[in-house]
Amino acid sequence: MSWLPDEDPVAGDRKSCDALEFAIVPRARDIGNFEVRRALPQAKRQMVGPFIFLDQMGPAAMPPGIGMDVRPHPHIGLATVTYLFEGAIMHRDSEGNALEILPGAMNLMTAGRGIAHSERTPDAERKNGQRLSGMQSWIALPKSREETGPGFQHYPEADLPVVKDDGVTARVIAGGVFGKRSPVKTLSDWFYADVALETGKSVPLDTDYEERAIYVAEGKIEIAGDIFEGPQLLIFRPGDRITVKAAAFTRMMLLGGAAMEGPRYIWWNFVSSSKERIEQAKEDWAQGRFKSVPGETEFIPLPEK
Repeated sequence: MSWLPDEDPVAGDRKSCDALEFAIVPRARDIGNFEVRRALPQAKRQMVGPFIFLDQMGPAAMPPGIGMDVRPHPHIGLATVTYLFEGAIMHRDSEGNALEILPGAMNLMTAGRGIAHSERTPDAERKNGQRLSGMQSWIALPKSREETGPGFQHYPEADLPVVKDDGVTARVIAGGVFGKRSPVKTLSDWFYADVALETGKSVPLDTDYEERAIYVAEGKIEIAGDIFEGPQLLIFRPGDRITVKAAAFTRMMLLGGAAMEGPRYIWWNFVSSSKERIEQAKEDWAQGRFKSVPGETEFIPLPEK
């Protein structure tokens, strides 16, 4: 998804949980057909592991004839993750990949030295209407891999490991969680999981990763006696053992990974450890040097600021 200007998320009340570094309350922005809530980046915290951008889309009810149309736009220095709870999105990119993104599937587009893509409502859903909701994330690439070749990985819902227990369902999207490991190939050490908890059920937050967070998309959770209601991003200190208990039916994303080597510059849809590289990407897009997206005739122009 293309970057949309918005106010920063706001830091919330940390309360008394010693393991919690701080909480981030995402701000909602109406982009026409649905709302987007942005939790990262934030003024006090740019990243959790390599996660440098975290948006919750919807939920939104799109009537027949109405759809999402994100025209072709460029990325460098990152990988995008699109993960849907409901609905469908048609992905096309300049490497020739074209497929429908469906709920529960992992879709990882690595921009590296440069890629362009579009995101639109598929024809059938545009005709009949749909509900759309999910998460979109950007993963900053390690400095040594920022100029890697572009690519796309797609793993349908059935190919991702699932942990099920009484009242607990967890899908491992990337990395290793709860003793299961995703088949997705990553360029750094990070994890991502979709967890649904019935009221009163609990799960641990593994200590295997240096930086960890929970995004409560729906519901509310209890940690060390404190209640946190979604939507909210909770960032935890390294090493502390955490038990998360659902105070109502809850859907949440567990995320994080190894800390990055340093901060990144962000301008529009570009992420890099180098300001000069971003300036080059701006010029490349303005001059039409990115590969085009097959089947697309439109594009988003370079912003003036």
